[in-house]
Amino acid sequence: MTNHELNELKNRFVANGAATPTTQFAERAENAEIWDADGHRWIDFAGGIGVLNLGHRHPKIVAAVEAQLKKVMHTSAAVISYAPYVELCQKLCELTPVRGPERKAMLVNTGAEALENAVKIARAATGRSGIITFDGAFHGRTMMTLAMTGKVLPYKNDFGPMPGDVFRAPFPNPIHGISEEASLEAIRTLFKTDIAPHRTAAIVIEPVQGEGGFYIASPEYLQALRALCDEHGILLIADEVQSGFARTGKLFALEHSGIEADILTTAKSLANGMPLSAVVGTAAVMDASGPNSLGGTYSGNPLACAAALAVIETIEEENILARSEQMGRMLAERFAVWEARFEHVAHGRHLGAMAAFELVDANGKPDSAATAALCAKAREQGLILLSCGFYGNAVRILVPLTVSSEVLEEGLGIIEASLQALD
Repeated sequence: MTNHELNELKNRFVANGAATPTTQFAERAENAEIWDADGHRWIDFAGGIGVLNLGHRHPKIVAAVEAQLKKVMHTSAAVISYAPYVELCQKLCELTPVRGPERKAMLVNTGAEALENAVKIARAATGRSGIITFDGAFHGRTMMTLAMTGKVLPYKNDFGPMPGDVFRAPFPNPIHGISEEASLEAIRTLFKTDIAPHRTAAIVIEPVQGEGGFYIASPEYLQALRALCDEHGILLIADEVQSGFARTGKLFALEHSGIEADILTTAKSLANGMPLSAVVGTAAVMDASGPNSLGGTYSGNPLACAAALAVIETIEEENILARSEQMGRMLAERFAVWEARFEHVAHGRHLGAMAAFELVDANGKPDSAATAALCAKAREQGLILLSCGFYGNAVRILVPLTVSSEVLEEGLGIIEASLQALD
């Protein structure tokens, strides 16, 4: 069917809240390119919203899924387990920056599920209920993770009331006048006004905010947050759903800080397109809840586990961490050129290849309208580009790390031409 025919079906049968506003439909994809149902080519700078760090249909991952498909497609790990589940848990425990010496993991399907389970585990381990998150955070679309998410539109506008015992502090953001000390002091104030430390189970932070705008928590801030948690017996949960699996030049962004979390959640590029997420933590913490208290019907599906094992191998074999660092430096250089050339481009930033820049108005204030126009202009020229941020004015780069230099340069050229058209 054509894009037009599929769009008619979408408008008739797909709920508005779940339907994308775009009118193209992906027919096939390879690495950082997509061809739609009408045969038009697109350069993919969205990567499935950070899911495809190794690109569309990476041959090694496709081969691993195909091989597993010939063995076991599904049993449910709650009924009878299978080797890929426990092998992946072993790998994650060996690689993830959580406190040891003993670590354990469990697998679910999505980032939101991972965060839900991390909260359950933290509450069971501490006997406390309070959860502290940050302004601009995005942790998922389930009711608990919506309560933890620090942005109303479009995520939780009509869905209240939210679950209780969730509190919020400002994320350190010098661009918007929030210093690291001010953020830490706000948490200390929460302890006096809203939730006592002895009732706080966990503080949950994205080392690099995803939907919140690609703002980076410095190593010093994360170290101070770790110390604050230790002072009060609070668990530190690192949400690496978007920042994990090589996007920042490390397997996990937390590694840049030199600290370890008590619990870490990951998803998205963990299985490079297959639905899978994980919760990894200190063994005593992970074992706090009772038998059969964690999991789900599809949790840790065999095909997804096989894909994730192949992802881990490929990141090492193809030197993807170094590629991420190299891409990050190149993007930073290009952002600097744009900031010098275009009046409305500002605040370029990156950690590895987790990179973004902002569009601002003549007064230096966030310009969401110009950002939307830029993304629309880029799409007209065949580039899929995403905005994000508390003010909707950040442009994030989530192109696969395996993208060829030629396709990457072509995509950046489209952004530059679109900026020129809007200037």
